Amino acid sequence: MKKIALSLFFAVVGFTGFSQIEELTPEEQFYRDSIMHLNEENAAIQLSQKAYNEGIAAFQKQSYKTAVKMFTESINNDPKFTPAYFNKAVAQNRMKDYKGAIKTVESLLEIKPDYTKAFFQRALAYQGLSDFLNAEKDYQKAIELEPKNKKVYYNYGTMKFMQKDYYEAIAQFTKVVMLDPEDAYAFNDRGSCYRMLEKYSLAVKDYQEAARKNPKLTFVLNNMGTTQTKLKMYSDALTSFNQALLVDPNFYLAYNNRGVTHMEMGRVDDAINDFTKAIQINGDYAPAYSNRAGAYFKQEKYELAKKDADKAIQLNPKLADAYVNRGMALEMLRDMNGACKDWQKARELGSELAKAYHSGNCSN
Repeated sequence: MKKIALSLFFAVVGFTGFSQIEELTPEEQFYRDSIMHLNEENAAIQLSQKAYNEGIAAFQKQSYKTAVKMFTESINNDPKFTPAYFNKAVAQNRMKDYKGAIKTVESLLEIKPDYTKAFFQRALAYQGLSDFLNAEKDYQKAIELEPKNKKVYYNYGTMKFMQKDYYEAIAQFTKVVMLDPEDAYAFNDRGSCYRMLEKYSLAVKDYQEAARKNPKLTFVLNNMGTTQTKLKMYSDALTSFNQALLVDPNFYLAYNNRGVTHMEMGRVDDAINDFTKAIQINGDYAPAYSNRAGAYFKQEKYELAKKDADKAIQLNPKLADAYVNRGMALEMLRDMNGACKDWQKARELGSELAKAYHSGNCSN
């Protein structure tokens, strides 16, 4: 009997002792839970940071899909880590996943409503979707929050240019150059606005300023040359194209446009050489074939003209000038039916010259 009692005693004592170890005070329990939570939180933050860094590395390699994946993982581990949301939206914009970028920005703004750069990224996404009304609202909000951010004004200006609101685009690009007088791109783009408004002298002035800021920008020199050609400043235009080709000898646009300038000057052989050079560099550039067709027509080489116009139309069926030039060649090759069909097509594509040819030579 004593053995049984003794065994029961030890069993009871052992049970009691175990219970006492677990009986923490409320303060002790709170402390232990806090420590456990903190450890779990720190582990999640570490995982979030690791994924974020991998996302940044992928972004820098332009592996945007991988970057989005890693930023999403970072967010999943730390839902309040705002830089992960922002950079995910940037990567989605680079991927042209504009709807995804908008959704990401909206999640970010729920956490931090005054995240200035988020409005800018959402504006870019709306712009990518051609939702210009919402894009404009976000650009204006970004300007309100960060009035000295030249990127906002610049992109707002490009959107207005896309909408053919050239005066408003000029206003935005002007704000950029006021904030940064060395911004060659803003001068160039403002010049392009003036060119679209046919204010060619102002356009040339801005292109010249852009070229002074950065003489290595071939597209600026090309823009300047084409505008100088419109002003019949042929010698200056040739100089601009030559400078562009010194920077980049494979800049086929400069060869093509220099060829146009030679045509305006009556230098047909020089023009053909330049159009041919443009084609040698980029055999898929339809305007060079069309322009060479026009030059061959000037030399009364009508079969060659037709052949080049055929190629231009094959490459770009919506190139009105190519139909005009082929129509002219066909007329001289005694194919008036074909010529009228080409001029009619060019009229439909908006060519005023084709309209004149068709009206004067073809029955309605």
